Amino acid sequence: MTRFGYTLMTEQSGPKQLVGYAQDAERRGFDFAVCSDHYSPWLVEQGHAPYAWTVLGAVAQATSELDLMTYVTCPTLRYHPAVVAQKAATLGVLSDGRFTLGLGTGESLNEHVVGAGWPGVATRQEMLAEAIDVIRALHTGELVDHSGEYFQVDSARIWDLPDEPVGIGVAIGGDRAIEAFAAKADHLVAVEPESAFIESWNATDGAPEIGTTARAVGQVPVCWAPTADEATELAHEQFRWFGGGWSVNADLPTPAGFAGASQFVRPEDVSGSIPCGPDLDAIAEAVLAFPEAGFTDVALVQVGDRHQQRFLDEAAGPLLERLRNA
Repeated sequence: MTRFGYTLMTEQSGPKQLVGYAQDAERRGFDFAVCSDHYSPWLVEQGHAPYAWTVLGAVAQATSELDLMTYVTCPTLRYHPAVVAQKAATLGVLSDGRFTLGLGTGESLNEHVVGAGWPGVATRQEMLAEAIDVIRALHTGELVDHSGEYFQVDSARIWDLPDEPVGIGVAIGGDRAIEAFAAKADHLVAVEPESAFIESWNATDGAPEIGTTARAVGQVPVCWAPTADEATELAHEQFRWFGGGWSVNADLPTPAGFAGASQFVRPEDVSGSIPCGPDLDAIAEAVLAFPEAGFTDVALVQVGDRHQQRFLDEAAGPLLERLRNA
């Protein structure tokens, strides 16, 4: 059975609001919540970027059944993998095993802030692969020394670990990433409902099989609002950056860059790719593209903070009922 999640989008809501939304998402029947891990919003209009790990720690205490996941953390530049290993283990303890560590190669928007430059994609994949090895080693609870191509770890040990090791999901966008990470990860993360991703993953030697031991976790933006016109206006204001695609989005360094790159994106361009308005059947159709492609989990992003509470109060329950009865 497909699991449906809610996105705690740190770029568009403040930390206190996000904790409250997580509580409401649990009450409304969502199975899990994913949380973005950003240093900057995509666009100035979004206006937020609280520290995801503090938010998740609070959410872990404010909820009791909602599974949690970073979607996604880059453990290579802004964070050293030894620090990510400690944070993930602590959150695993605080959540009583409800946390999954979602990892990816990152975006310049968030990682350039520490002044370490922005490597090419091949280097970023190599760095992520080594970082996963470091995190896995530290999650054994043993003393770890590591001298690798990109990372040094000196006599490190994680002292507080959950009863079961934290699962690791890795974001992929094509065969190259699947080849690099499928055998290293526990779960697949992707933002496109591509059945080929599932097939390639399951065909990779050493990869955990999606649908048995592994999950495939997708994400889809939607913009519910009382009218289609209002939803389209809001989606254009908040999410016009989305049209660039991840190959572009990964390399732009600032919200100003995203504003420039999206200046010619029209409202109808956004509403053509994101369901906008009060029609829950149209929203459900977009969400269900993921389970139809073989994904086991899909998280919804309600675009913008303006109608976030109304979405949870008025739309989430009936929408989840449609999704589960489809």
